Amino acid sequence: MSMGASAPIRRSFDRALFAILCLGLLLVLILVALLPWQGPYWAVLLLFPINVLVYLGAGLLAWHYRPSNRMGALILLTGVWVFLGGAANTDVPALVWLGTIASSMPLAGFVHLLLAFPKGRVRGTIARATVALAYATSIVLEAPRYLFIPDPTAPGLAIVDAPELARWGNIAQELVGFLVLMSTLLVLVRRLRRASTAERRVLVPLYGYGIAAVVVLLFASRLLRPVFGWAPTDVAALQLLMFCGVPIAFALGILRGGVARTGELEELGVWLGEAGNTKPAIGAALARTLGDPTLEVWFWVPGRDGYVDMDGAPVTADRQHTGRGLEPVELDGRRIGAISCDIALMDEPDLVRTAGRVVAIALDRERLIAELLASHRALQSSRERLVQVADGERRRIAQDLHDGLQVQLVLLALEAQQLANAGGVGGAVRERATVLRKGIDAAAADLREVVHAVMPAALTQRGLSAAAEDLVDRMPVPTTLTLDVVDNECPPVVESTAYFVVAEALANAVKHADAGAIAVLLRRQDDVLHVEVRDDGDGGARAGAGSGLTGMAERVEALGGAVRITSADGHGTTIRAEIPCVS
Repeated sequence: MSMGASAPIRRSFDRALFAILCLGLLLVLILVALLPWQGPYWAVLLLFPINVLVYLGAGLLAWHYRPSNRMGALILLTGVWVFLGGAANTDVPALVWLGTIASSMPLAGFVHLLLAFPKGRVRGTIARATVALAYATSIVLEAPRYLFIPDPTAPGLAIVDAPELARWGNIAQELVGFLVLMSTLLVLVRRLRRASTAERRVLVPLYGYGIAAVVVLLFASRLLRPVFGWAPTDVAALQLLMFCGVPIAFALGILRGGVARTGELEELGVWLGEAGNTKPAIGAALARTLGDPTLEVWFWVPGRDGYVDMDGAPVTADRQHTGRGLEPVELDGRRIGAISCDIALMDEPDLVRTAGRVVAIALDRERLIAELLASHRALQSSRERLVQVADGERRRIAQDLHDGLQVQLVLLALEAQQLANAGGVGGAVRERATVLRKGIDAAAADLREVVHAVMPAALTQRGLSAAAEDLVDRMPVPTTLTLDVVDNECPPVVESTAYFVVAEALANAVKHADAGAIAVLLRRQDDVLHVEVRDDGDGGARAGAGSGLTGMAERVEALGGAVRITSADGHGTTIRAEIPCVS
């Protein structure tokens, strides 16, 4: 489980695991120090500490992520049997005795792992009897090997020299071992037949490897040595290599989301007890606990009579009717949400309902947050629509002025000029007509400036880059323009907002900052349009100090963007705007 690191019980548990790690590493170092590396079998001996390290790492990993699951502890226990098997090769009498007695215990631990997967608990009478028989075989039927044949490497362990008794003990151990293997096969086949398709994707590789490893461990000496002419050390190396993959296979099976995780509702309790904002989302906590990475949490919005997801987006009917399970969550008789999950992955479907009850209060809190997100999204959409409507109105007004009033002024100017040039009129009339034409021309020029201020023709006809170039060209102070944007890549409302940011910043630099040089940058990066205007003027500009900068900031924020103004006195002004550029 990785649901956070702030809970005291979680920190205490992690410290305990760290202590086990330190103790395990110490045992590995002791084993490395005591093994006889000078002999010809050093490569085989090296596999013992490697196995112990693998079991230690896999067991701690499984236990850390699934603390309520016993599989991690079982993997570590099997690693202890492997350590004792390696210790039998040292020169320390006590360790040699322990290693000799426990030499077959790893096989019993392996059978225990197979039949306890995935919950760490052995279920069923046959499975429990098989595990008990495996341990009995490894402890009781292993005894004749060292009790009835004196071993110089373990002096004092044998009670009598009776090779015949040892031979019969060996035969009995192989027969019972074969019975354990057949019983294990029977249990695993029955489980596979009852498993769902999703569960089989995890169980078939694991059980297949497990059965192959059991066969090699039990019968390698009797079957493989005669066939391939192997030496005992070759068989031992193969057995140790097969055994090395066991903890990895089980750890992957435990951590993988394809088989139902055991009912770790205690983990949800730990998650709920954590303080602060370090907890993951409730959906992630439930997904880990229930073992379904596709799990989703939805929240009920009474006013809409529908669900929204964690981001506040409405859940469509298509998402609700996909053949997945949907478990409603209630609190005090009120529907507050639902858990959408793949029931086929659940070994205990009722666990979803129980987990929903455990997290109902937290879910209600998250529901309120989701409602706020949904409201914020609706408000943001409303503000964006207002900006779009305002821009549309600007374009309409600019078009009307250009196509209507400006054309009428041009016609009036032409008529005044014709009157001034007409024959048979007095000089006073001609002069008055010429003055009238010039006045009409001036009014038309002023009107063009108004139209340009309302919505520049270059912006509507050619795009942001052309409009910015036109704006910079008309600046009375040296102004550089850097363009890294493609016209019409962003929606028109975004381009017009960026243009007005540049226009307002340039106007501020000329009118109020007494700037001598200005630099303008337009750049699109990912889905954000970056606008930057930097001058070397007097500085001191502040958002809210004037209607121009305030209106600019509000316009950008209405599109979900942000404006930052850096303007220390005497050090110029830098205005940066970031505008989401999504269609």
